[in-house]
Amino acid sequence: MRKKLNLRKATPWLSAIGLFVLWELIVRIFNIPPYVLPTPSESIIVGWQFHEAIWMHAYHTLYTTLAGFAIAVVFGVVLGALVGSSRAIYDAANPLLVGFNSVPKVALVPVLVMWFGIGTVPAIITAFLISFFPIVVNVATGLATLEPELRDVLRSLGATRRDILIKVGFPRAMPYFFASLKVAITLAFVGSVISETVASNVGVGYLMLSASSKFNMPLVFAGLLVIAVMGIAMYEIFNVIERRSTKWANRGNPTN
Repeated sequence: MRKKLNLRKATPWLSAIGLFVLWELIVRIFNIPPYVLPTPSESIIVGWQFHEAIWMHAYHTLYTTLAGFAIAVVFGVVLGALVGSSRAIYDAANPLLVGFNSVPKVALVPVLVMWFGIGTVPAIITAFLISFFPIVVNVATGLATLEPELRDVLRSLGATRRDILIKVGFPRAMPYFFASLKVAITLAFVGSVISETVASNVGVGYLMLSASSKFNMPLVFAGLLVIAVMGIAMYEIFNVIERRSTKWANRGNPTN
């Protein structure tokens, strides 16, 4: 049992190492030029050479991502609660939400620049716009899964609609909520980087755009690796919080 647990913990590291080894071998065997596809070792070396600049840009990207994500959580929970607890609101809001989510967020960045100028604000708003939809949908779905029979029993016992929503609905929706957070945080990074490549002079997106203009592909891939590491770290943080907060929903899940 202990060996299986250790193997399970080592599997992500082994898969990552295997991917990097395969990447390194393919580039070297086919002699691919660095300005087309650098090896991971070259990207890591260049990343260390520019670690001070990368750290500064990564800090800004993390800040804008978390700021936009926090707004998305608040907005998504409130709207998701309204949509999930009222059929009338669901019918009215669902087409608008689906239509808005279908709009490519990169097309909104120039509009945000016209309104707020180049810098941090468009990146925060873009991170928010691209990450709030999964939260709304999952919270609404979690609340909607509450059985009508259970609602009837609770009402017969004197529970108000607010009591049912807060004391039963939200706890039942917690697994859906945390699932949405893990998706939304990765999308928030996408939104921040998109905005930084279009309308910013700071951030990992700007760093990658500047490096690509100089054909410094190892630095571009170093930026990609930094974004990937930050995304994995934030995903795992919410994964740990989920496992500790919703043990009752994961007791029979072999992945937990």
